[in-house]
Amino acid sequence: MLKQHFRVCFCFWRHFKQIFAEVPEDIEQVFKQYSEDGLMTVKNLRTFLIESQKEIDASEEFAQEIFDSLRLLHLFPRRGLHIEVFFRYLLGDHNLPLPSPPKVYHDMKAPLSHYFMYTGHNSYITGNQVYGKCSTSPIIEALKKGVRVIELDLWPNSRKNGVDVLHGGTMTTPVELSKCLVAIKDNAFSASVYPVIITFEDHLPKHLQAKVAQMVKNIFGDILYQPNTDFQEFPSPEELKKKVMISTKPPKEYLESQSANRVQNLRKDQLNDQIEEEEEDLQNASPEYKRLIAIHAEKVGSNIQESLSLEQGKVRRLSLSEQELKNAANYCGNLLVRFTQQNLLRVYPKGLRIGSSNYNPYVGWTHGAQMVAFNMQGDDKYLWIMQGMFRANGGCGYVKKPEFLMNVDQYGQFCDLSGAEQLEVQKTLKVKLYMGEGWLREFHLTHFDWCSPPDLYTVIKIVGVPSDISKKKTKTIDDQWEPMWNEEFEFELRVPELALLLIVVKDDDSYKGNEFAGQTCLPISELRPGIRSVPLHNRRGNRYKHVKLLMRFQFV
Repeated sequence: MLKQHFRVCFCFWRHFKQIFAEVPEDIEQVFKQYSEDGLMTVKNLRTFLIESQKEIDASEEFAQEIFDSLRLLHLFPRRGLHIEVFFRYLLGDHNLPLPSPPKVYHDMKAPLSHYFMYTGHNSYITGNQVYGKCSTSPIIEALKKGVRVIELDLWPNSRKNGVDVLHGGTMTTPVELSKCLVAIKDNAFSASVYPVIITFEDHLPKHLQAKVAQMVKNIFGDILYQPNTDFQEFPSPEELKKKVMISTKPPKEYLESQSANRVQNLRKDQLNDQIEEEEEDLQNASPEYKRLIAIHAEKVGSNIQESLSLEQGKVRRLSLSEQELKNAANYCGNLLVRFTQQNLLRVYPKGLRIGSSNYNPYVGWTHGAQMVAFNMQGDDKYLWIMQGMFRANGGCGYVKKPEFLMNVDQYGQFCDLSGAEQLEVQKTLKVKLYMGEGWLREFHLTHFDWCSPPDLYTVIKIVGVPSDISKKKTKTIDDQWEPMWNEEFEFELRVPELALLLIVVKDDDSYKGNEFAGQTCLPISELRPGIRSVPLHNRRGNRYKHVKLLMRFQFV
């Protein structure tokens, strides 16, 4: 027991007894079950891993590795683990809630349209969308976290002789395209060997398009994927390992869309002159730039149903704003699912999100949208959910869509999750939260409250289809750095394939608002049963060094 002292108003001190976490009763019972004479041998530990933790492939060699790692810390006698060391093992990195080391286990040989992809929006902006700085730093950070789709907005530089990357019509400071491309090349496969797709939002005249084509080929060389013909079906992530692909609108479509946008602003004779000029431009458009485009992109037209129509022998990428997606989901959701079974759908944040906030990704995911594009520089709960989704499949940035999003039933109907509450419960997840630790090692004594230790509570939430959403909250443990909750909750899951477990710890403070103390989001499809150490992350999704929870997961 430790006493902590907090000065109040320079006049007097407040004193608190810091109680360090004791071994929970459940852990004591488990240890007794799998130990002999107060010690757990290698053989005992293996039996515990198989029977209690459901690690059916655990070998004696693996159990010995755990022993050896703990012995290096001089934590136990040679004959076996005593209960305190077993307790420390349970809280350590050998006992994480997701497969460790991370492993790609989804089938990676299906077409790209069969996968959700970790997708960034305006990947070059460091701050907000209006006057943030453009830089290679957020691109590098995103790639190191496993993001596979990077967006770059291309504009002529101030001299009109080069290409900059910036958010057009804003006060964002530009960065040179060449620097962005080099950053992508140097970091593309640092977190994953699967393909990186660069989406260009192109605002360039034809002579700069030709310059971009040469620049891209020179920088990427052999890792640039350039198909000889248009795709009738997308290749697979396995085929595209360590390749970079370019996706944008072909020049003809860009010019036609520009003409359409100007119709209301030009008199008829002016419009005819403009069309003639643009037709001449088409004849001279850079063939190198056209060949650069592996995935042809389109923007949705005025008729969404026409835009979602399937074209024989051709696949493509369509882009919708979050609001356009929501509207389409309301009245032609089945067409969205059908479209995304063969084609790619990219969803991007609405323009009003100038602070780089994000939106609920589930509207996109439940309709098969592969590229739900996010502002990766944010720190909101939806970004935590996005990070949770892509912790699956070894963090490789590609998560195979559930089969029900790829199937058509005997009546020609597509999956409709809007009525998922009518489905049967597939699984029940039992979650027990024992305790937390590490905040005192991670933060200053007065980080949460200048006159006392924190008052911590935890919110545990299922995020997924509407019928699966559920939230539970623990009691608040006052004035303790190592709270002991010992609370258990149950969650019924109808669509577990899309469900995530969001865990957020906060300091209960009625005066200045409940303060963030850590979070994590875990894909339920990969959650390992048993007693697990659950590391927490900061608002940006970076893991804390010391802060973790001890939890138990059971599926019934």
